[in-house]
Formats: sequence, structure tokens, C-alpha cells
Amino acid sequence: MRFQLLGLLSIADGEHAAVLQPSKPTSLLAALLIHSGAAVSTEYLVRAVWDTEPPATARAALQSCVLRLRRIFAKYGVANDAIEAVPGGYRMRMDRESLDLVRFRDLVRSADATGDAETESYVLKEALALWHGPVLANVSSQLLHRDEAPRLTEERLRALERLCDIELARGRCREVLAEVWEAARRHPERERFSEQLAEALYRTGRQTEALAEIRAVKERLKEEFGIDPGASLQRLELAILRGEQLGVPQVPAVAAIAAARPRAVLPPGETGARRPKAPLPAAASRLPAPPARAPAPSPAAVPARPAVPAAAVAPVPCFTGRTEQLDAVRRALTADGPGTWPVVISGAPGIGKTALALQAAHLARDAFPGGCFTLALTRADGSALGAAEARAQLPPPDGAGRRLLVLDDAVGSEQIRPLLPSPGEGVAVVTSRRGLAGLIATHGGAVHRLDTLTPQESHQLLISILGAERVAREPEAARELARVCGHFPLSLRIAAARLLTRPGLGIGEGAAWLAADLPARLSLADEPLMSVPHVFEAALRRLSPELREAFVVLALRGEGQRTARAAPEVPEEVLEQLADAGFVEEGPPKPYRIHELLRVYARQRGAVPPPRTGATTAPG
Repeated sequence: MRFQLLGLLSIADGEHAAVLQPSKPTSLLAALLIHSGAAVSTEYLVRAVWDTEPPATARAALQSCVLRLRRIFAKYGVANDAIEAVPGGYRMRMDRESLDLVRFRDLVRSADATGDAETESYVLKEALALWHGPVLANVSSQLLHRDEAPRLTEERLRALERLCDIELARGRCREVLAEVWEAARRHPERERFSEQLAEALYRTGRQTEALAEIRAVKERLKEEFGIDPGASLQRLELAILRGEQLGVPQVPAVAAIAAARPRAVLPPGETGARRPKAPLPAAASRLPAPPARAPAPSPAAVPARPAVPAAAVAPVPCFTGRTEQLDAVRRALTADGPGTWPVVISGAPGIGKTALALQAAHLARDAFPGGCFTLALTRADGSALGAAEARAQLPPPDGAGRRLLVLDDAVGSEQIRPLLPSPGEGVAVVTSRRGLAGLIATHGGAVHRLDTLTPQESHQLLISILGAERVAREPEAARELARVCGHFPLSLRIAAARLLTRPGLGIGEGAAWLAADLPARLSLADEPLMSVPHVFEAALRRLSPELREAFVVLALRGEGQRTARAAPEVPEEVLEQLADAGFVEEGPPKPYRIHELLRVYARQRGAVPPPRTGATTAPG
């Protein structure tokens, strides 16, 4: 049994994780886990649980809350002595196997100590893979959100900055581009990410975009704060304007990074005062003069590629349903023999293809001693990677054994063929909105076309996220919510996340609010990529204008019916292309049909073509 804090607070048992509902015991558990191993004072715990309205008999109320938490532990098989009463407070002792936060910090420390950039990069990737969304999302404590969540997020962002520094220093500018692009957009207040993005753009031949990024930062800083950017970003802009060839960036010394990290901060009340947090290290200049070209070393002088740990393949939180498909994919991946036949998972945008692929990879991980590697086949701006560029991002086989490649969001068969492992090297699982029939025709393999969840699976997914007690209070409302969400996994997760962060909102109230403006309200303010309209719109942009128009015509013609009646002006080959792209299902000899949520989306946007600006695509 282990606790997961880096995302939704949950208790995991093997492959399954139970997400805790926002409540006072959940806030208490979060406060103890954040300060794992430390004696946390009663005064601090009372403020963490009740914020500014502590009960008159605070200590007795806290003891009652501890008892409630122990009952929850008993329900999930957690030992009764997991919470330890100590003089003046309580304590929970967690190690790297029982709490993801401890494991994350251990991995970051071990990354600092490697002394090898490549190994450090892999260890940092494993550490960052432990994060599954905003921390404390289902914890209602205002104190923890104000004082602790920013500190934990800061630890993650420092590790991410360090990883991007290393990747740029290794010359992996194309590989790191999508990562820094997303980080710069999500955290515009961190100038370092914008600097990394501008450098990666310039070093990959995109000078105009690099300058545009820097100037956007300058304008924002001037408008909001009346200040200029830091000296490092200004030097980078000058170098780009001069057309200078940047040398290999110098990664800051490991010792300097470690020294800049803040020391451990005890909870308030432990020492009577909060120690100040250490300031962030200033961004160092990474624009040395281009070094003289050294002669190529002889093969004997080249050091052997160091052994690096395979990236962790974590289970998908609250994964529910798809039992037959999951078993079939896992069996195909672990089948005996040297075959390299790909496993294709296809379906409509937002249908859960990526989740199925990652869950299957997690279950099959022991069969791949060479590791599991996930590669997104679309860039941050939504454009597709070329086959050569994608292949360059995959590490070469290191002789450790068969490996598993998860090739996510492919746009066509020609993009996939050069990436397939050679005989005996491993196997690939591919997700795509397209059926990739051409790939199967030339290379064989298995295809799993996903449909929406069944009503029973949707109901179980809501139970997994919201908790059985909350769903049991409004079972019919939960079924209505699943219907409103069209039984799309992405929609259900978004709706459940909104309910988790609003514990006072009834499920029925949430369903009615969503239904009043579908699918626009199926989005999250703090996660722009978690948006059904965004995912649908990004998918439509991949289609030609003719196909987009045909999709809207079909959706409107078939309004109120399960089947999409083909309009006379829509040829059958167009219908086949729409079916291949995941916007309609079935087809000859069965009638074509459009998922209801897609139909509602088409009805709202009418015949207006989507904007042609670039946009980040989310895995579907």
C-alpha cells in the first residue's frame, strides 16, 4: 500500500488507486504526508484542517479527525499505527516505497550526485514522471494550498528547469522543445523557461520565432511590472540578432544547483517560527564564445554509453474499464517470439487511447528489460514530427534487452514505419486517431478501435475518482453526468475534477451546469490542455477544409438520430476518410454514426472553419 501526493491525493494498492474525497481527514492526511517523518504540532494540524475556523475544543476535534482517518486506512488495508502520536502532535513515517513525494526527492538527490549528464537526465525524467497533475487538487485546506502547494510545485519546476538545461547542453534542442514550450506557456512568471524556449527555437533554425518569444516576454514584463528582462535573456536576444552561432550551453555545476536548493522547512509550530525559504538562483549566462572545433576522437577514446535506468511507467490514475482491450494489448506486447508487429490503438479524439497504451505498458513493463520509451509524435504547436526527427529522439538500443516503444498520436503510417523496432529489439504500441490500415497491411499487427465507455464503465470511473460514498448519495445524477459527458473518458475526468475541487456542489447540479453549455464547459481553467473543445478543434485542424465541412454537414443532417445520414453531396470516399480520422464510426455495411458529444460540438461551431493558428494537441 502506498500514498500518492503528487497530483490527486490517493491510496494505491498495486495497479489500483482510490482517490480521496475533499474532507477534513483528507486535509489532515495531506499535512502529515507533506511533512513525512517530522513531528507535526497539534496547532499546525488544527489550522491545516479547519483553516481560520478551528473548533472550540480543537485538540479533541483533532483526535476525532485522526480516528476518522484511521477508519479510512482500515478500509484500504493501511496499518493502524501508520499515524503515530508523539508529544505535542502526530507523525507519519514514509519511505520511497510508500510515498511518491519521498521517492521524488530521493531521485532528485541521486540525479545531483551522478556526475554524468545523460544518467542525470534519465533519473530526473523518472522523478518528474511521478507527478500526475496539480498537487493537492482534492484537498480543501486553504493553508496547505497557500503555504505548501507552491513549495512542492517549486521543487518540481526546479527539477524540470534542470532537466531542460541538461538536454540543451547535450544538444537535444529538438527533443526538449515541446517540454520547454509547454513550461513557458504554463509558467510565464518563470523567465528561465522562456529563455530556454527561445534558445531551443534558435538552435533549431527558427530564428524569427525565437525573437518573437523574447519580445513577448519583454512586452509582458514592461506592461505588468515596468521592468526589463534579466541580463541572460538580453544577451541571448543580442546573440540571435547578430546571427551568432551559439556554443554548447554550459550546464551549471551540480554542487551549485544543490547548494541553491532551500533547506528543509519544519511545519509551523515545531520551532516557533517559520524559516525563510532560500531565494531562487539567478539564471547564469549560457552563451560562451563558440569553442574551437576539436578533432574527432578515435573510437577507442570514446567512452562506453553508461547504463541508465529505464523511465518509470506509472499506472494511469483511476484507470477504469477497457478490460478486454487492456488484456488483449498486454498479451500482444508480451507474446513470446521475436516478432515486431505493432499494436495500434485508434479512435476519436478524447476517447482514451493514450491512457490505454500507458496502462498496458505499465502492466507489461517487466517483459522489457531494455526499458519503455514514450514519444509524442506531434510538436507543441500541433504539427507532426517527421519520421527522421522522431527517430532522432529515440535513444539507440543499449543491449539491455527487448524494449517497448509507446508512439503516441501518430498522424500516418509513413511516420511510424521507420520507428518500428528491428526483429528481436522490441515492440511498439501506437496511438492514433487514424486506423493506420496501411501500416497493418505492410507490417501486420493488431488494431484496437476504441469506442466510448459503457454506462457501467462510466459509472465506475466516477466512483474511482469521486469516491463510492459521494456517488452513492446521487446515483441517478451520476448516470446523468456520464450521459452528458457522452461517456468520453476525457469528459468524465474533467467533470469529476471540477466536482472534486467543489465539494459542496452536488453531482446533479454539476451535470445540469455542464449540460447548459456543452462542450464549452468541459474544460479546466488551470489546465488549458484539459479541454474537450480544444481537443476536438485541434483534431479538426488536421483535416482538409473539405473534410471539416463534410463533418459538420453530416452532424447537422443526422441531428436527433444515432446514425449520420449521408448527404448527397458527400461522397463515400469522404465518409471513409472521416471514419479513418475518428470523427465518424462504423461504415459499410453498417450505417455511419457520430458520437453525440461530437455532434453537439459540430452543431455549435456550425459551418465556420476553425482558426488556422497553431495549437498544442492533447493526447486523446
